[in-house]
Amino acid sequence: MGKTKHPGPQKKAAMPAPEHWVSPIPFGLGKVKPKHIRDTVKTLWENRDNFGYATNILTKGVCDGCALGVSGLQDQTLTGPHICTTRLNVLRLNTVGAIKPEILHADIDELRKYSSSELRKLGRIPYPMIRRKGERRFSRITWDDAMNMIAGKMKKLDPKQFAFYMTARGITNETYYVAGKVSRFLGTNNIDNASRICHSPSKTAMKRSIGVGASTANYLDWIGTDVLLFWGSVASNSSPVSSKYMLEAKKKGTKIIVVNPYREPAMDKYWIPSNIESALFGTKLADDFYQVNIGGDIAFMHGIMKHWFEMEEIRQGSAINHEFVKEHVNGYSELVAHVQQQSWEEIEKSSGVTKERIVELAVLLANSKNAVYAWAMGLTMHSFATDNISQVVNLALLRGHLGRKHTGLMPFRGHSSVQGSGEMGADPFVLPGGDFYGENIERIEKLWGFKLPEWQGDIVGVTLENIVLPENHERKIKLYYMSGGNFLETMPDPEFVEKALSELEVRVHQDIILNTSTLLDAKEAVIVLPAKTRYEQEGGGTSTSTERMVYFSPEIPGNKNQIEEAREEWKIYLDLAKRVKPETADAVDFKNAQEIRNEIALANPNYDGIQHLKNAGDVFQWGGAWLCEDGICPTPDGRGNLIPVDIPDIGSKKEGQFVVTSRRGKQFNSMVYNEVDPLTGAGRYDVLMNAEDARELSIAEGEGVVLYNGFGVFQGRAKFVEISRGNVQVHFPEGNFLLPRGRYEKYAGIPDYNIIVTLEKADRFNARKDVQYVEKRIEEDEIDAPA
Repeated sequence: MGKTKHPGPQKKAAMPAPEHWVSPIPFGLGKVKPKHIRDTVKTLWENRDNFGYATNILTKGVCDGCALGVSGLQDQTLTGPHICTTRLNVLRLNTVGAIKPEILHADIDELRKYSSSELRKLGRIPYPMIRRKGERRFSRITWDDAMNMIAGKMKKLDPKQFAFYMTARGITNETYYVAGKVSRFLGTNNIDNASRICHSPSKTAMKRSIGVGASTANYLDWIGTDVLLFWGSVASNSSPVSSKYMLEAKKKGTKIIVVNPYREPAMDKYWIPSNIESALFGTKLADDFYQVNIGGDIAFMHGIMKHWFEMEEIRQGSAINHEFVKEHVNGYSELVAHVQQQSWEEIEKSSGVTKERIVELAVLLANSKNAVYAWAMGLTMHSFATDNISQVVNLALLRGHLGRKHTGLMPFRGHSSVQGSGEMGADPFVLPGGDFYGENIERIEKLWGFKLPEWQGDIVGVTLENIVLPENHERKIKLYYMSGGNFLETMPDPEFVEKALSELEVRVHQDIILNTSTLLDAKEAVIVLPAKTRYEQEGGGTSTSTERMVYFSPEIPGNKNQIEEAREEWKIYLDLAKRVKPETADAVDFKNAQEIRNEIALANPNYDGIQHLKNAGDVFQWGGAWLCEDGICPTPDGRGNLIPVDIPDIGSKKEGQFVVTSRRGKQFNSMVYNEVDPLTGAGRYDVLMNAEDARELSIAEGEGVVLYNGFGVFQGRAKFVEISRGNVQVHFPEGNFLLPRGRYEKYAGIPDYNIIVTLEKADRFNARKDVQYVEKRIEEDEIDAPA
C-alpha cells in the first residue's frame, strides 16, 4: 500500500532526563509498583529444570505474549535488548513438563477443585484423552481413535451444527490459515477467533472509515510526535516494553495524554526494568489525564470537534486541516452539522468532563502538526464500540493526522499474532485477503479449488447461544472444536456458558494445558488433544504484530520436558480434514510449513513476502511504514470517510447506581498470575470506586460491598482510587457474572462488557435479603427437651 519502508530500530537517547523522574529515591522504595526483579528471579526459579530451553526461547523465539513483536530480545523500534514480565509469565507454559498421571486421571471432582491458575501450574497435557458421558475420569486414547471419533461425529452433522474457535495463545499465522481453510473445506463458516472479544470493532470501524483494518502507524511514530494519545488503554500493563517507547518519546518532546475513567497508576508513574535510568528513578509517563465516564468517549470527542468548529468560525484553518480534508476526506459538511447539534450541556453530562477541560485538549490537538491515536479495550468492549473508533478516526481525518511520519491510528493489540487471525481468514466474515463477500469468494474458491459454504457463519457468542436451540433446529451447535480458550472465564454470563458447554454432544479441546472449561461434562464425550507450542512447530511459524510486522519464529530444539505425543496444530486440522473427506482432502494438504507460507502469499496479497521468512530474525512489514500514505486510502474513491455518530444512551442511573466496567490486573487475558495487582495494590475482588461516592453511601475503604443488577451479584471490598464519580471497576473475569449474554455490538459482534449496577454495603444488602426469607414455623413438639 505505502511506498515508504520502515527504517528499522533507532538508538535510544544517551542522556538521562531527570525532569521525567518519579523520585530521586532509588527503585521506588516505599511506593506501590511492580516487583520486576523479584518476578524475574521467580521466573528463573520456575524454569530451573529446563533453563537452557527457556533461554533459547527468549533469545531466538518471537514473543508469544503481547503483540509488540519482540524477536529474540530485539524489536524494530529501539536498539538494545527488550524483555518484560508479561513474556516471562507465559514462559513456563513452554518449558513445563507433563501433568502427573495420578493427578490427570483423578476423579473429575478432584480436578474441579483447581482454579485455572492452579491447573496451569500442573503442567502440559501429555497425550489425547477422552471422558465419555457418565465417566468420572479422563482416560488415555490414541490419536487415531480420537480423530476418528471427531471425524465420525462431523460426518453425521450438518456443517451448520459444528463450530471452530481459535484463541490467541501463541497460535501462528500458519495455524490460523489452515484452520480457516479446513473449516470451509468441511462445509462450515462457523469459525471465529479471540479478536472478536477484544478488537473486532477496531477493524470494522477503520475499514468503513479509511478502508484498512490495521494500525496505520508504527511504534517509531510515537517517538517525536507532538501528541501521543492513549484512549482506554493501560499500555504499560498489557505491553510493558511499550513504556520504553514512551520514555524515548518524552525525551523527544512528545506529550502523552491518557483518556480513561481511572487515573491508571501504571500510565502515571512506571519503573522500566530494562532501562537503568527508569529502573532507578521511575518515569512520569502521562502529561495529563482526562477522566471520562465509562461510555462517555463519543461525547468527549464531540466536544473536541465542537470547539474546533467554533475556532474555525473565528479564523479558518485554526483547527481543521482544510487542505487535507478537501483532497482526501468525504462527509465534512455532514459531520459539522451533526456535531453542532450537540449541546455543551449534553456533552458534559455524558462525558463527565467539563467544557473547560475538553477545550484544553481541543486546543492542544489543533496546535499539533502530528499526533498518534492509540486505543484498546476501554473503547472496544462497548455496545457502540464501532462508533467509538469511527469517532477517533474523525479526529485524525479532520487534522490530517494520517499516512505520514509521526501520525496515525493504532488499535493497541494485547496478544501475539491476534492481528493475523482475521487476516488469515479465521473469521466468519473474512477470508484471506478480504471479506467473505463477492469477488473475494470467487478468488479464494479458484485458489483453493473447492466451493465455499454459501451461508453466513455465526460469531462466537451466537454459536454458544445456538447450543441450547431446540434439538431439530438446523443451527443447533452439537460439536464445538476449540484451539485453546476458556469461555467460562472470557464471556459474559458464565453460568449460561457452563450450561451451554455441558449440553454439547461432543466438545474438543486442542490445547497445551487444562483449564476449568475442559473439565465440564458433555452429552457424549469431551476429547482433549495435546498441542505443540509455537516454538515446537516443525518448520517454524510466523506472527503479526500490532504494527503489521510479520516475524518468523524458528523451531527451537532441546526441550527437556518435551511432550512426545503433542502435535503441530496445523497438522491436526489437516488430519481431521483427511478423515472427514478423504476423497478430496488433497485440496487442503500441505507437506510442510513453508508450503503454507507460500500459499498465504497468494491468498492474501498483503502478505506477499511471508514466503521468504525462513530464519530467526526474518521480518517484513506488510503495507509499508504507513497505511493510507499521503492521505490516499484503499477505499473505492481513495478518500477517508467522516462518519457522524450519536452520543450513546447508556441508560438512566438511579440513586446508588453506577456504571461498571472490567479491568485486568496481574494477568494475561484471563490467565491470572497474582491475586494482588502490583500496579494498583488491588485484590481480585476489590471494587475500585471514587472516595466521594463511597462517602455518600457511608462506605469505608476495605468495607464489604455488593454490586448487583438483574443479571448477577458481585461481592467484594471497596478500594478508593482516582476514578470518575459514578463509575466503578471490577476485575475480569471475576465480574463477568454481572454481564448478560446476548448483548453484542451491532457491527462487530463484540459482547458488551459494561453494565449499570446498584452498589451498597454488604451488610445492608445481606440484611435485606435475610428478611425476605420465609422461615418455616417450628412447632413446640419439634423442640428438643433439655437433657
